[in-house]
Amino acid sequence: MAKNTKAKAKNRLIAALVALAVVVAAVVAVVVYRNATKSQSTVVTIGVVGNSDDEIWKAVQQELDRENAGITVETKPFQDGIYANQALANGETDLNAFQHYAFLNEEKEQKGYAISAIAETYISPLNLYSKKYSSVSDFKAGDKIAIPNNATNTGRALKVLDSAGLITLKDNTKDNPTVDDIAANPSGIEIELNDPASIISLLPDYAGGITNTNFIIDAGMSVDDAVYAPPVDSSNQSFKPYINVIVARDEDKENETYQRVVKAYHTKAVADAITSYYKGAVEPVFSY
Repeated sequence: MAKNTKAKAKNRLIAALVALAVVVAAVVAVVVYRNATKSQSTVVTIGVVGNSDDEIWKAVQQELDRENAGITVETKPFQDGIYANQALANGETDLNAFQHYAFLNEEKEQKGYAISAIAETYISPLNLYSKKYSSVSDFKAGDKIAIPNNATNTGRALKVLDSAGLITLKDNTKDNPTVDDIAANPSGIEIELNDPASIISLLPDYAGGITNTNFIIDAGMSVDDAVYAPPVDSSNQSFKPYINVIVARDEDKENETYQRVVKAYHTKAVADAITSYYKGAVEPVFSY
C-alpha cells in the first residue's frame, strides 16, 4: 500500500513539473514573440513638450496595434518647443506634435526651417489662472500678470486679457499683437513676459498667469481652475492659427509611415481619448 501511495505521489509530482514546464515554455514563447514583433516594428519618434499628451499617444499606439501597422510610436519630451522644432529640423526626431500654426509659422519665418504641418489635431484654450483671486473683477492696479514670452503666445495672451476686459487692444483681430498694441489699460495691471513652462510656478507671487494647457495639466491643475476662459470655437477662422498640428520635415510630408500615424490619430478612439483626458477642455478638430 505504501509503495502505491509513493508511486502515485511521484506521478503527481512528475505531472505537476510537466505542467509547469509547459506554462514556462508558453510564457517564454509570448515574450520572444513580443520582442520579435517589436524589433520588426518601424519606430517613429515624436517630439513633444511635457507629458500632458501621453494618454493621447497611447491611444494612437493602440490603434496602430489594432491595425497591425508594424509601427511603434515613441515620444521624446522637450522642455521648450523651440528645441523640439530644432530637433526635428536636424533629424533627431521624425515628427513633432506640440504647436499650433501660429507658432510653427513664426519658427519657420525666423529660422528658415523646412518643416510643415501634415495633420491637424486639436485646439486648446489659453486661459487666465490665479492662486490669489477667484474672479477677473478681483484684479487691481499694480497686480502683475505673467504671459508667455514667445511672439505667437504673447499675442494670444494679450487677446485673452482684452477679452477679459483687463486691457484694450488697438486691433484684437491682429495675428500677433504685442504690448505696443495695447490701446488702454483700465485695470492698471502690469504685464510681464516669462517662459511659458515656468508661469504656473510663479503663482501666487504673481496675481495671475496665462499659459498653455499642457503646462496646466503637467502642474496637476485643470482648465476648470481658470479665473477666465475665453470661448473656444474651432470653426471660427480667427482660431485657425491656434489649431495644433503634427509636423514633419518637408521632404517627409508624404512619408507612408508618417501618414499611417496620422490615420491612426484621426480616429474616433483618439478623439474620445482627447475629450476624456482633457475633460472636454480641448476640442479635436479632425474628422473621422
